[in-house]
Amino acid sequence: MSIDAAAVFPHEPLPDRLKGARATGWWGMVWLICTEAMLFASYFASWIFLSETIRAFGEEGGRYPPLGLPSLMTVLLASSSIAAWWGEKGIEKGDQGRLRIGLAIAWLAGAAFLVCQVIEYGHKSLGPDSGAYHSLFYTITTTHGVHLAVGLLMGAVVQVRAWLGHFTRERHLAVQNTVLYLHFVDGVWMVIFLLVYVSPHFWRR
Repeated sequence: MSIDAAAVFPHEPLPDRLKGARATGWWGMVWLICTEAMLFASYFASWIFLSETIRAFGEEGGRYPPLGLPSLMTVLLASSSIAAWWGEKGIEKGDQGRLRIGLAIAWLAGAAFLVCQVIEYGHKSLGPDSGAYHSLFYTITTTHGVHLAVGLLMGAVVQVRAWLGHFTRERHLAVQNTVLYLHFVDGVWMVIFLLVYVSPHFWRR
């Protein structure tokens, strides 16, 4: 005797793929970001603690950290996030061309940021072994740079897939995860910029 499964289990069939907040991959990225956020939070807490307890904590020669190049780097990462968001919104409407352009602009802006970071390091006269300030400065900024490099690698893979036409309005989880990660990395830099570069101009007065 045969059994009619549809009659016994009158429910909609399970989807062959999930997207957005329902996707396991999306939640995996969220939890990854949470763990990385705790790492940076520990760095920021260390920075605040040392800045409050060490009188000589700061740039060599008592100078304030320059804001020119870091400000440009901040603009680059903000532009990267905006472009990535714009591209993601495009594929949500089925616009693959907009996705490709947005991802390309975001990638170029992120790469330019890393170039600026190398230039900034070249202007430093002291290395990470020169004291608590420089040790923590290089730890925070290089850790962020590594995270951005990972984001650029992810972006490169997603761009290749975008140009191959792998993404549609219904299927673009890789885009969502990559853009979410880039937003996180860019957001961390905003905190770094305010804490490491801007705040010394106030607490050292």
